[in-house]
Amino acid sequence: MIDFAHPALLFVLGAVPIPFLKVPIRRIYLVLVPLLGLLAVVTMQPGSYGATQFLGQDILIARVDKLSIVFATVFAIMALIGTVYALHLSHPGQHVAAFVYVGSSLGVVFAGDYLTLYLFWEIMAFASAYLVFAQGGQRAIGAGFRYLMVHVTGGVVLLGGIILHGHSTGSFLFVPIGEMGPGTYLILAGFLLNAAVPPLNAWLTDAYPEATVTGAVFMSAFTTKTAVYVLARAFPGTELLVWLGTAMALYGVVYAVLENDCRRLLAYHIVSQVGYMVAGIGIGTEMAVNGATSHAFAHILYKSLLFMGAGAVIYVTGRRKLTELGGLYKSMPVTVALYMIGAFAISAFPFFSGFVTKSMVIAAAGEDHRALVVLALTMASSGTFLHTGLKLPYYMFFGTDRKLQAREPPANMLVAMAMAAALCIAIGVFPQPLYALLPYPVDFEPYTGSHVTESLGILMFTALGFILFLRALDPENTISLDTDWFYRKGARAFMWFAEKPVARYEQAVSNASETAALPLLNRAARAGLRIDVVAVDGAVNGVAHSILRGGGALRRLQTGVVTHYALAMIVGVIAATVILAVAWR
Repeated sequence: MIDFAHPALLFVLGAVPIPFLKVPIRRIYLVLVPLLGLLAVVTMQPGSYGATQFLGQDILIARVDKLSIVFATVFAIMALIGTVYALHLSHPGQHVAAFVYVGSSLGVVFAGDYLTLYLFWEIMAFASAYLVFAQGGQRAIGAGFRYLMVHVTGGVVLLGGIILHGHSTGSFLFVPIGEMGPGTYLILAGFLLNAAVPPLNAWLTDAYPEATVTGAVFMSAFTTKTAVYVLARAFPGTELLVWLGTAMALYGVVYAVLENDCRRLLAYHIVSQVGYMVAGIGIGTEMAVNGATSHAFAHILYKSLLFMGAGAVIYVTGRRKLTELGGLYKSMPVTVALYMIGAFAISAFPFFSGFVTKSMVIAAAGEDHRALVVLALTMASSGTFLHTGLKLPYYMFFGTDRKLQAREPPANMLVAMAMAAALCIAIGVFPQPLYALLPYPVDFEPYTGSHVTESLGILMFTALGFILFLRALDPENTISLDTDWFYRKGARAFMWFAEKPVARYEQAVSNASETAALPLLNRAARAGLRIDVVAVDGAVNGVAHSILRGGGALRRLQTGVVTHYALAMIVGVIAATVILAVAWR
């Protein structure tokens, strides 16, 4: 009898036959795999599985407990919803990438040691990058390269931290971090990058709007939430996370004010909502960790619903800027209704999922006597309703009628949206089944008279402000600059430095070797030292010419910031590694 069937392998291996199946059979198969994955998750028993040794180190392929099960459950549910949403696709590549992406995310959730975690962590980055590249076009390819380079760099930082941490503790098992040290700080940095904590957040808002319509739905659900999981597993109660998470919640809302691209606006609200989770993990009490975990569960569902709604608009109109949209409520009434359920959920309206999960994090901050955190998170919640619940649907579905030729999206897309919407309402009305999944016993009642009236008062006041200042909130066809500006501009400076001073220095060294060093070596060889002058000359000039030819090839390979940034990141990682090695020694 099999005690444990790893759902990660079910998705990863299940991706293999997808390209070889005919479309009708493929669609049945695509739905069957997530259903089996969900069944595997809900029937598994707590315990440790796949314990072995590798290079003298203990390896634990899977550890099952309440924390891993709750994340795995919502990942499996989201895999089913996302697959249904993408059933109309005829090209199998996106389905393969999505399954590998889901499987690697589940591999991270169940990983019992850092080496297993790192393996799935890197697979997750490459699989999700394909969902950006698959969109095609210069913007998507550029965003995909930047996304990949950022995550490869984060992976190098994480691996360095894992090695240093393993060296100092003698174990690679994935357990809560005790004393902080160089290795643990690097591990934390790798996790924070995937969580999109500012200033390490620009990869998210750069790549997600450029992904395919269906790919963005998967991406909104997995990468940042696996980061939330590993932070909850390794760093609960870390004070730094409280303030980083609080800053995230406000940062994402402020940038959403500036956005004209509907999916980029939603991407900034991912940053904001993940901030609640990071802050809850930093507070570290049982109620706060429960709040962060439950909010991650609810967020995956309502954020995917919002991305599905925006994706449906892009699918039928080909437009994604708010300044180009409007009047769609007439031709897309079902999409509008389903989107608004997600909007009410993220805005924490009573009887929607966000109300019973977001409020748990804020209540935990209040119980921990963090008045400033409570105030900041409440302000961020109001801003979320202002932009995701009011501004975006008003200008996308209502507002000025642009006379767009639109219709409802394919039936499978509406079914997937309905599935997510039903869960958003079910969690809001009946939160107890979700509470039962959480890692600690829950003693929290969201539906008290004071909490409901306070929440409705804030939301209605926000709606009043939107009506009064509607003209001031009109979207503008502009581009907002984020922290990616620094590495884009920095990459150009780096390339100038490589092409000018460094190249001139190389030329000077080459000239000096030809006029001074080589004659000296010739005389030394005649004296009996037997130095192979030709080999030395060929090595020096060969390396120099390879550098010059490589530089030219790279410039031809990809114009703009993509290659420049890649080179800058590679050199930066090498430099950081050398510095760290010297300092550690």
